[in-house]
Parts: sequence; C-alpha cells; structure tokens
Amino acid sequence: MSNPVSWEDQQAFLAVLDEGSLAGAARRLGVSHATARSRITTLETALGAVLFTRSVNGLTPTEQARALEGPARAMAMASAHFIRMAAAAPGEVAGVVRLSVPDFIGVEVIAPMLKALRDAHPAIQIELSLSNAHANLLAQEVDVAVRTVRPTQESLVARRAAVIPIGLFAAEAYLRIRGTPTSLADLEDHDLIGPDRAPADLAFAETLGPAFARERLVLRTDSHPAQLAAARAGLGLAFAQVPVGRRDPRLRHVLPDWTPMALETWIVTHESLRRVPRIRAVMAVLANEFARYHPPG
Repeated sequence: MSNPVSWEDQQAFLAVLDEGSLAGAARRLGVSHATARSRITTLETALGAVLFTRSVNGLTPTEQARALEGPARAMAMASAHFIRMAAAAPGEVAGVVRLSVPDFIGVEVIAPMLKALRDAHPAIQIELSLSNAHANLLAQEVDVAVRTVRPTQESLVARRAAVIPIGLFAAEAYLRIRGTPTSLADLEDHDLIGPDRAPADLAFAETLGPAFARERLVLRTDSHPAQLAAARAGLGLAFAQVPVGRRDPRLRHVLPDWTPMALETWIVTHESLRRVPRIRAVMAVLANEFARYHPPG
C-alpha cells in the first residue's frame, strides 16, 4: 500500500456497503455523486484492490471488501465514541450518550423516562437506538444499553432495574364481540397474534401449547410494538408488558392471574465508562424510572 488511506475514504466505503450504490452513499454522506465515486477510486488505488463490482442490483462488494468491513466498522464506532466522549468537559454532567433499547421499550416505555432525564440533566443529549439485537458495548458502539437478559461479559457493568411481567391483552371492542377467555383452553377459540421468525419468541410460544402454534396465529410479526398495535386495533390477543397494557384504557388484561413470562431488565455500560458523570447520571435516572414503572414485588 503506497498511499495513505483517509478516514473520509473509509466512510465512503462503509456507505457504499450499506447503501449498495454510489448514489445512496452520496446521499448518506451529504456529498456529490462524483465525490463519492472519487473517494472509492482513491481508496481502491491506495489499497491496490478492487472493492466493488457493478451488477444489475448496484455495486457488489468483493471478497476483499468483505474482509475489510469489520475493521472499518470498528473504526467508525471508535470515531463516534471519540466524538461523544469529547462532547463535555471532564466532570461535567453534559454531552451525548448513545442509548440502545429493545424496540418495545423504545416505543412504549422509554419516552417518559427520557423526559425525567431531561428534567434532571438538561445538558445531556441522547442518541436512541432501537433494536432487539444486542448493541456491542464491548466495542462501545453504544454507551448504555437496556437489556432483558443479564450480561455475562466481565468488562460490562450491569444494574438490575426491574422484573417486568408479560401478560395477554385484547381490545375491549374485540372482547365484546368474541367474549373474554377465562382459561387457557378458551384461547383455542380466539384470534392470537404472535411471532413470525424470531427463534426465542417462537420457542416461548411453543411452550404455551397448541393455541399458540405458529400456523394458528392470525398475525405473525417479530415486532413487539406491532403486535400490541394489532391488539389495540382489535385483531386479536397479544402479549405485552403488563404495566403498558394496564395503563391503556383501550385494552383489557386477559387471564390476569397468568404470568407466562417475566423479563429481567438490566441497565448496562462498559466498565471504562461507569465513572463518566453523564453515564452515571443516565444509569441512575433509568434505574429510578424503571423502579417506578414496575415497583419490586
């Protein structure tokens, strides 16, 4: 490799990988099509390798490009982390915190908690990432994560915030027409909403008996917010976190004495960030808000 490789060229490389075209990469980077093309050409020249080939579907990464993707993404995460760490003076409760939460919590739960955080620490800015896949805290892709399984890596610091029961909910309008189930056996005569392809959710549904067999479900989706939205619309019965379902006047808790699952909820960060003031502040507020959301016991 005879020429230095610039970070801008590597950003263009990642943008083309993600977008599949120079036009898409240019839009993402906020540059012209010619600039995106020039950056890829410069990078290929510096590396002495072809990174993309043209196909009917756009630009296809070569084997060399795939081999370089991991290091480039690690560099992108490190760069983003560097910028977040530089966003506040040492000791100041201010700056950017990137927070990862599962999709249901992101849609249905976290907003009031972030309002409480904003009230307590107005100089903190939150970047919110919604995903059921675990963000890479070890690579510091995010600063803080809310997880529903206990982390096992030694370099992570975790605080259990709540144990949230899961229950079955249906719209009042649906129950007026179809009646209210009073036993698990009654569910075989009702419309049920559940998972599509998520292995863990399908395995959970399988433990609940034939009423929850995948082929019986009237709506299959791996999005938990979409499942609850469908129940609100009267399509059938869906599982949801009990505090969310009970506060919605459109919904009724079906079989309220039955708790098929309870989610341990953990607030997690990397050990190297635990004493950063804004990280400590975010974790403390979230822990307090989750305790209010579903008090122990």
